[in-house]
Amino acid sequence: MDYKNSKAPRNTITRDINQLMEPVGNVYETVAIIAKRANQISMGIKRELDAKLQDFSIPQDNLEETFENREQAEISRQYERLPKATLMATQEFIDGELVYRTGNRDEALK
Repeated sequence: MDYKNSKAPRNTITRDINQLMEPVGNVYETVAIIAKRANQISMGIKRELDAKLQDFSIPQDNLEETFENREQAEISRQYERLPKATLMATQEFIDGELVYRTGNRDEALK
């Protein structure tokens, strides 16, 4: 996914929990779904950032010999400007972009 083009707000917004839990019907399941997706987004961003910064890693014998690369700093700043993973996951949930399954077997049998 292209996290840089996310429609999620960069600042926290107060949401009506009743509207947020409407598709699932349970506040705890809603929070669990958003939390799991936020974890997935966070891990994806971390993998992407690590892959980009891997180009700048130089094997060194001494930790004191590290220096700051301007390109590396700019890449880090780009990722710092992204909305938080929880805000991205919440926006995806609100927009109906998440696919999830609940553990209710009774509903699956109906």
